[in-house]
Amino acid sequence: MPKGIFKVPVPVNEPVKSYSPGSPERKALKEMLTHLRSQELDIPMYIGGEEVRSHVVARLHPPHDHQHTLAHFHKSSKAHVQNAIDAALAAKTQWANLSWEHRASIFLKAADLIAGPYRAKLNAATMLGQSKNAYQAEIDSACEIIDFLRFNVHFMTEIYAEQPQSSPGMWNRLEWRPLEGFIYALTPFNFTAIAGNLPSSCAMMGNVVVWKPSNTQVYSANVLMEIFMKAGLPAGVINLIYPSGPDAAEVIFNHRDFAGIHFTGSTEVFQTIWQTIGNNIHKYKSYPKIVGETGGKDFVMVHKSADAKEVAVALVRGAFEYQGQKCSAASRAYIPSNLWNEVKDFMVSDLKTMKMGPTEDFTNFINAVIDEKSFDKLEKYIAAAKQDKDVELIYGGRCNKEVGYFIEPTVLLAKNPTYATMCEELFGPVLSIYVYDADKFEETLDLVDNTSIYALTGSIIANDRYAIELATKKLVNAAGNFYINDKPTGAVVGQQPFGGARGSGTNDKAGAKINLLRWVSARTIKETWIPANDYRYPFLQAD
Repeated sequence: MPKGIFKVPVPVNEPVKSYSPGSPERKALKEMLTHLRSQELDIPMYIGGEEVRSHVVARLHPPHDHQHTLAHFHKSSKAHVQNAIDAALAAKTQWANLSWEHRASIFLKAADLIAGPYRAKLNAATMLGQSKNAYQAEIDSACEIIDFLRFNVHFMTEIYAEQPQSSPGMWNRLEWRPLEGFIYALTPFNFTAIAGNLPSSCAMMGNVVVWKPSNTQVYSANVLMEIFMKAGLPAGVINLIYPSGPDAAEVIFNHRDFAGIHFTGSTEVFQTIWQTIGNNIHKYKSYPKIVGETGGKDFVMVHKSADAKEVAVALVRGAFEYQGQKCSAASRAYIPSNLWNEVKDFMVSDLKTMKMGPTEDFTNFINAVIDEKSFDKLEKYIAAAKQDKDVELIYGGRCNKEVGYFIEPTVLLAKNPTYATMCEELFGPVLSIYVYDADKFEETLDLVDNTSIYALTGSIIANDRYAIELATKKLVNAAGNFYINDKPTGAVVGQQPFGGARGSGTNDKAGAKINLLRWVSARTIKETWIPANDYRYPFLQAD
């Protein structure tokens, strides 16, 4: 059989399309939105390459139009979870033995399918199912997932190329094996790219996967699965199911062949999972890999030397793009007293121009939050803030769920830097601001570092380089992704590997080789050319 040391195509970040009026991508996307809204899908599970229906269904609707039905999906029982595990394990040997370049080809083809014929469909599904505007969908469900697939193939080849040194008389080599067992991918609603990356990055390294998406992301997850299958992914390698969290946990975390979890979600859920795995550790064939990113209370720290307009733009973009439902969204800001009035005026001026409404209207910057549970939680926080004498409502605060789950971009000024909305993750369009004495920059850095359990993203905005260096050093553990003179969102695959520590997760950096190393187990092989034929060493000889 022919062999070769194959070089994969050099990855470059997928260009972001503008969707400006008259552009072909805008026309194609609008047509696809109309097409998807015109039909009501029946979404099955995918187990062992087969469509599986339980006939126990749940309804899917746009968060911005909850009267419209997009689809119904078939809910999974514990038996379906077990069937998905069985299908994964049945596919494991053949998939693990497939030459790496053929695994690479599948995911490179998936990237090209998304970049080309499926771009409008995946973006439209994300816009309708998760209420993302056209631009936010483009950078997520087109560019980022394409980048994940292409760059991960590149990182995979770098891992396989990492080999040890050999001394004379021998050859040392490393064999990068997939984990022994199956991986559980538990994915969130807010990024289609994350939902696609968590199972595919594991599968790329030769693993088999049971994938449970968030119920509020099933609509675009179904399109991702269609793309993976169109790209030639063999049956059983990734199995897509929709059980309840407790049902999935009961089956998966008690299974002898559970080998790891790739997770993005809440800290509370991740800690419960970790505890369950720890309690069941004696049941497993191997020690499972536990990889998770769990959210943040992301900060913007502003120095008195900063430009007020630049601060305002970083805040309104960082806090309110995708309704603040990014793990990296700016949710607390510390503004020096000398800049506050100017920053406030610029922010309010910008916020007044932001339109809110459905994603199908491309002039809307703000869309709906993901579901009624999220809406009710956010409305409760906002109502409490309005009644608190230590909080001033600077902008927004209106909530309406008659048609969709709409919450105005809301800016709160907290007199107490430990007020609830300065400390707790809200995951919505609420920005809390504390104005500090402009001459107490260093003390405020300590406040930033100690306020939250999270450490995902954060930024320093300043023109004073000494202040930038001080913030970078004092906040060294406060953010896994740290930004200088920018908003704390927008990490790009291959450029800013993403993840944080403390309460924000294991910092295994999606979009980097670091992450893929978690899904392989190295075997060292030493081959000796001329083996010894006498046990005696020279030192044993008599003088």
